[in-house]
Amino acid sequence: MGLTWGTGAHAARSATHAAIFAPLAPLGRAEAVAQRLADAIHLGLLEQGERLPTEQDLGRQFGVATVTAREALESLRAAGLIETRRGRAGGSFVCGSGDDARAVLISRLAMLSRVELRDMGLVYGVIAGAAAERAALFATADEVRSLGTLVEDGAVSSGAAARRAENGIRIEVAALSRSARLVAEQVRLQSEFGPLLWIALQEHGVVTGNAARHRRLVEAIGNESPEEARGIVTEQVGWLLDRLLAIREGIER
Repeated sequence: MGLTWGTGAHAARSATHAAIFAPLAPLGRAEAVAQRLADAIHLGLLEQGERLPTEQDLGRQFGVATVTAREALESLRAAGLIETRRGRAGGSFVCGSGDDARAVLISRLAMLSRVELRDMGLVYGVIAGAAAERAALFATADEVRSLGTLVEDGAVSSGAAARRAENGIRIEVAALSRSARLVAEQVRLQSEFGPLLWIALQEHGVVTGNAARHRRLVEAIGNESPEEARGIVTEQVGWLLDRLLAIREGIER
């Protein structure tokens, strides 16, 4: 059996959390942990009132020391993004807003060069394309139907729900590849580059075009056409990257 997180909204939600709490690169610092969590809060992927894992669990999931996780939480608390509640039902809870997600991401985008963005897009496309290719070889009919449901859920969603669905689709396709390493790499890339791609998905025309490409991908996987599946994803990522670069060019003017 392949790795899977279920279907529809549940799949998107589970996959989103897998990406948020994926291990950081070696020597990850408190700033990196705080940035990952702040991104998720600003994007609405971690919802208002949601309880975060404990310091010990965060450290284990991110692959950092507990003291590093504690420093990251203190930084988020100082920024007003989380609050700490005492008692048996206590812990760290999200209290910030995802309303300013685009502004936060645009600021991040402006700090990256075109060369850096193209390089990130290249790696993202290679991994996502390889996952799609293998999914077309191994996915069962039931799994293809579940993926189709996730795609349609995302097509009619907006805001944070749409972002969770987009995240879930990518990771679900990776899960259908039957490769744990591909899943892990896709999860890592969703955390690093996925949020930037979401900037382009603010435009209605891009949203509808992206949904159409997802539908073609589901069809290719269902038809057991690995080369077509890879080609669809490669073109899709390149198309989104072009939109992202155009947005960045507009920032510079």
